[in-house]
Amino acid sequence: MTNEANTALYFVRHAESEYIEGQERERGLTEQGKRDAASVAGLLHREQIQLFYSSPYRRSVDTIQGLAEVSGGIVVTEEDLRERELSGPEVKHEHFREAKQRLYDDPAFAYSGGESGEVAGARAIAVIQRILDRHTGQKIVIGTHGDIMTLIFNYYDPSYGYDFWVNTTMPDIYKLEFERESRLVQVTRLWEEQV
Repeated sequence: MTNEANTALYFVRHAESEYIEGQERERGLTEQGKRDAASVAGLLHREQIQLFYSSPYRRSVDTIQGLAEVSGGIVVTEEDLRERELSGPEVKHEHFREAKQRLYDDPAFAYSGGESGEVAGARAIAVIQRILDRHTGQKIVIGTHGDIMTLIFNYYDPSYGYDFWVNTTMPDIYKLEFERESRLVQVTRLWEEQV
């Protein structure tokens, strides 16, 4: 049940972005991604969002920038909301899903130079907890990525894992409602794939 005193976090997974090796931070949105970002703004504008946080990666910021502008807000970037670092030669594009599956099967495992689920999740959760503590009762957008979003959700509800991650879309929107003491009470998917 929705309660006005609840804090609502709207997690917006970034829209489509062309994969360019070595350009994790800088790559922006494709033309389809830009159209979808406009749809995100249209969908969430009526929610009367008050605050906007994002991963520092351009594709995440670009996905929520238009919404922030029409809402009269600014996007505040948080370094620790960045996507999980994968690294390692095992994580090549053709074996990407198998590599991700292994990371979800063992939260303590990390590829060479990469982050485990435990490490990446802990840094992101620290930011989310700080946001929840500072902005009780408000509506906040979080510009995010599929993997780090899944790790955040998993912290509050362990049923979120590889199967959830593999079925998210670009973009995607989930509204999480929290009662006081940061207790998750409801998750609602708001994005419907555009036909």
